[in-house]
Amino acid sequence: MLLSVGTSYSNPTTFFLLGIPGLEPLYVWIAIPYCSGYIIACLGNLMILTIIKIEPKLHEPMYLFLCMLSAIDLVLSTSTMPKMLSILWFDSREISFHGCLTQMFFIHSFAMMESSVLLAMAFDRYVAICNPLRYNSILTNPVIIKIGLAALARAVAAIIPLPFLVKRLPFCNSVIVQHSYCEHLAILKLVCADVILNNIYGIATGFFVVGLDLMCIAVSYVLILRDVFRLSSKDKRMKAIGTCTAHIGAILVFYIPVVLSSAVHRFGHNVPIHIHILLATCYLIGPPILNPIIYGIKTKQIRERFLKAYFSN
Repeated sequence: MLLSVGTSYSNPTTFFLLGIPGLEPLYVWIAIPYCSGYIIACLGNLMILTIIKIEPKLHEPMYLFLCMLSAIDLVLSTSTMPKMLSILWFDSREISFHGCLTQMFFIHSFAMMESSVLLAMAFDRYVAICNPLRYNSILTNPVIIKIGLAALARAVAAIIPLPFLVKRLPFCNSVIVQHSYCEHLAILKLVCADVILNNIYGIATGFFVVGLDLMCIAVSYVLILRDVFRLSSKDKRMKAIGTCTAHIGAILVFYIPVVLSSAVHRFGHNVPIHIHILLATCYLIGPPILNPIIYGIKTKQIRERFLKAYFSN
């Protein structure tokens, strides 16, 4: 049974996650694809990390960035799915206040890291296609490490103020978060004070991090396509585009749910709440499931290493 408190207080000890309202009779059935997806995400990303680690030929910038993406996807899915499954299967909705803030930090920071790594991978493709002779001299291992650390530092610096901005606010008589995980905007709905600072910071951070990354990725592909269409041979053009297809798939899998979820949240006031929640969940569980599949299918070296490991006998 969900609880509420009758008076305002600054620091509630516990929140209760609402889950997916309106679909309660289907929770057991919804949990089956969610659990299956989480297992696929874990196995797929661990497979990517293992194959790249044990195969010396894959110790190249493109695959090192893919390792970063897989590690981020593991954390992103693990920060949400176990709790969501406990809600769907066991009606275990309770989460501590600080646990909620911690989950919020991990969700938003690792989503930003994923965006940063996708941008780094776009830069990798740009250098490989537009400046191939300098590829190995530009994307050295120290440079890749610096890019990874910069992605981590930027995400942490951007998101770490959010828990403190939330913690300073007074909460009303409800401790029911209308979501299946601790999302920033869902928590703000429980606040009994002006949240304009939190909203401005959230919008600004989303635009100057994720929005800017998306614009830079778009620019990089404009430059890539410009150089590709200058190639004299159709086969060379197709080969160059083929090296980008897995990355383009990863971009679409990540950014389409993010954009749709944001648009529905901002403008879809008549959209049922369970649609909001399902869309928001897609960008957390979709990429971890689909990225290993996309790269496994589209990347010859990974596909061959996987088949060799599991079907050689």
